Amino acid sequence: MNASLPLKGVIPPLITPLADTDQLDREGLERLIEHVLSGGVHGLFLLGTSGEAPSLSHRLQRELVEVACKQIDGRVPVLVGITDTSFMESASLARFAADQGADAVVLATPHYFPMNQDDLRRYIGELVDQLPLPVMLYNMPSHTKVTFDVETVRQAMDRPEIIGVKDSSGDMLYFNRLVQLAEQRDDFSIFIGPEELLAEAVLMGGHGGVSGGANLNPQLFVEIYEAAVSGDLCLVQKLHHRVLRASEAIYGVGPAPTGYLTGIKCALELMGLCSGRLAEPLYGLDDAKRETVRQHLSDLGLFDLSDVSL
Repeated sequence: MNASLPLKGVIPPLITPLADTDQLDREGLERLIEHVLSGGVHGLFLLGTSGEAPSLSHRLQRELVEVACKQIDGRVPVLVGITDTSFMESASLARFAADQGADAVVLATPHYFPMNQDDLRRYIGELVDQLPLPVMLYNMPSHTKVTFDVETVRQAMDRPEIIGVKDSSGDMLYFNRLVQLAEQRDDFSIFIGPEELLAEAVLMGGHGGVSGGANLNPQLFVEIYEAAVSGDLCLVQKLHHRVLRASEAIYGVGPAPTGYLTGIKCALELMGLCSGRLAEPLYGLDDAKRETVRQHLSDLGLFDLSDVSL
């Protein structure tokens, strides 16, 4: 792995700009990558939940990885999600990502058949044997129905190829138990998924966040991470309130449970960065809700949208 371990900081789960069904918005992707990197982020995560990976064809997944890795060109570590219901598709995508210059892959539990922990441990071991890159586990039980139990993570840590966990459960007791486990290896990272918990996670010893809001305002999340690392609690509180305000304003416009994705993609389009189209079966906001997002962006003072047309 080219990047130093443990991985730390803010690693945005990059959204996937789409020009049409199964068609990448390449120009938008280029603008988005440069926008996010300009905010000082510490890495990029392709084909995560925010990237709508399960809704993309295998062909489009590979196109995204190829184009993004070429543009990023080693400026920050690149992590690629390889979660699939097929063991062989996960392994194949990992090999492709390695060929394109990615630094690590991210693996959640397969999301169709429920799994017991014994089967999950066997699956991890057999798949890791097939992978050419280091692996970060991705705990996302709301989407996959299966949790990486703490004991499963503990056993996985015996494999040096497994370099960390991204936890999106929102269970801070579970997260803190992972942080305690990570003390056993100085090259093992624990990242928080929900951006509203980033400050708390880092203050409790976590290594950083995979924060979707950093697609919109990367500098804000870098600043709150740095403030938490330095122990500047007054600044952490101030920045944390900004994160919560932005989250409520942008993600709460569209109906649950997809308001996060519809809001963030709509906002990126209004900012002129990339298309706001979503991958089927999800669809974007109507004109009235788009106007609400536009007003909220303006109220937040993030961007001047006076010349942006709906």
